[in-house]
Amino acid sequence: MKHRLLYIPIAFLFMLSFVDCAKKGTPSGGPRDTIPPIIVRSSPENYSTNFTGDEIEIRFDEYIKLKDLNKELIISPPMKYTPVITPLSTSKTLKIKLIDTLKPSTTYSFNFGKSIVDNNEGNQFEYFKYVFSTGSYIDSLKLSGTVKDAELIAPEIPTTVMLYEVNETFNDSLVYSEKPTYITVTKDSTGTFELTNLKEGNYLLLALKEKNNDYTFQPKNDKIGFVNEMITVPSDSTYSLTLFKETPDYKVARPSQVGRNHIVFGYEGRADSLNIEVLSEVPQDFVSTIFKDEKKDTLHYWFKPAIEADSLVFKIANGNIIDTATVRMRELYKDSLNISAIKTGVLKLKDTFKLRANTPFVSFDAEKFQVMAKDSSLIEPTVKLNSEYNWAEVFFPKTEDQSYQIKVFPGALTDFFEKTNDTLQFSINTRLASDYGTLNLTLINVDRFPIIVQMVDKKYNVVAEEFLSENKTVFFDELSPDKYFLRIIYDDNQNGKWDTGSFLNRKEPEKIIYYPKQIEVRANWSLNETFTLK
Repeated sequence: MKHRLLYIPIAFLFMLSFVDCAKKGTPSGGPRDTIPPIIVRSSPENYSTNFTGDEIEIRFDEYIKLKDLNKELIISPPMKYTPVITPLSTSKTLKIKLIDTLKPSTTYSFNFGKSIVDNNEGNQFEYFKYVFSTGSYIDSLKLSGTVKDAELIAPEIPTTVMLYEVNETFNDSLVYSEKPTYITVTKDSTGTFELTNLKEGNYLLLALKEKNNDYTFQPKNDKIGFVNEMITVPSDSTYSLTLFKETPDYKVARPSQVGRNHIVFGYEGRADSLNIEVLSEVPQDFVSTIFKDEKKDTLHYWFKPAIEADSLVFKIANGNIIDTATVRMRELYKDSLNISAIKTGVLKLKDTFKLRANTPFVSFDAEKFQVMAKDSSLIEPTVKLNSEYNWAEVFFPKTEDQSYQIKVFPGALTDFFEKTNDTLQFSINTRLASDYGTLNLTLINVDRFPIIVQMVDKKYNVVAEEFLSENKTVFFDELSPDKYFLRIIYDDNQNGKWDTGSFLNRKEPEKIIYYPKQIEVRANWSLNETFTLK
């Protein structure tokens, strides 16, 4: 019994010796896998000729998946019917099932971009390209160049670059309905591109920034760039294409009644001389007036008295283009006068205080406008009506670091229906000059005049501009602290604004040149810059 008791402490000590051998922890698992998938077999082999099948299999050494395939894959020439490409989840085999009928003696390429990744770590098998030919050889010619944007400092990516073969059936209208012969996309924000596996021939070279990604030009939504002359492949030239958004062809929308005495006429394109005339029989005292919408391509047509007829017929003339339109009339409420300020809060010294109304302004009484500074001193304003946009503009001298109360007393503004305003009151203020920055700009190597010098913000909204008919120093003041782009526009038609191009007319947009670096404006800071144009 004593001997047995002696074994107990010995056994206990033996068990304690194993306590530290079972520590909890996470296994390291070794180094992270950074190697992309590797192709072990293709059937048919890449760069095969005399291709006649309808299925391609590409086997990898590990499980892969396809990421953003619809965005990354570029098939050139584009196919009418999109191939079925798997796996949908994961597999070691990538399969391409062709649905389309292949063209004879044509080299096809499938550029997968960055869509092929391994299943575990997401390592990309970048820019894998599978190429085959239905003929006896692989076309191997190349074409390269750059794409830029007429209005932006850098082009949007990706941009599609395409070639249309110029043969006996080619005409310019094909770009609106037919897919091109070859396509590629720009690689990055530099706008560089390369078209590969091309065959010898003559081509039209285009760039499209598309909305629908259908490889056809839809002027309402897409930007286009082109090389004016047909190009010949092979070529040692490097080509540059400038994207621009065309002004759509003029088109009037169906007008609609939105108030008892209010009809809106929408339109597209240029409508500088748009005129609306009622053709229906109306009362002898019938009168009308029109103003433009501030934000939309719309005309607001107001009339009185109200019409009891079921419909009104209008003639809509824009230059030599004449349309007729019928508006079905409804029993709607009459609009009451509603006036608001376009902008309150902080105004710059050179800004104009503006009022807008939902019904047309016809007259004002300047004596019923009052502007008072914070020291209660009165400032005499000047009032004007802007009939184009239906604004009442209030001009008065402003000083820095000041606040103003603007009162509009009853009867100050009268609208089309002889209604007048109630008392209105608005507050605005100005900042110290030291809260803003200034810019002195010297221009060198300007090719021709006139030009328009503009500063634009990050969203390309114009914050300052000056029209120059000769070279002189440009001065911009009251610039809010921010980062800006500086650009000049060669105003070749001398109309004081930038004009876009036209593909069918082979007209390039007016040239815009950007200052090579972004300009940072700081408060109480004066910048002196020299812009040497190239």
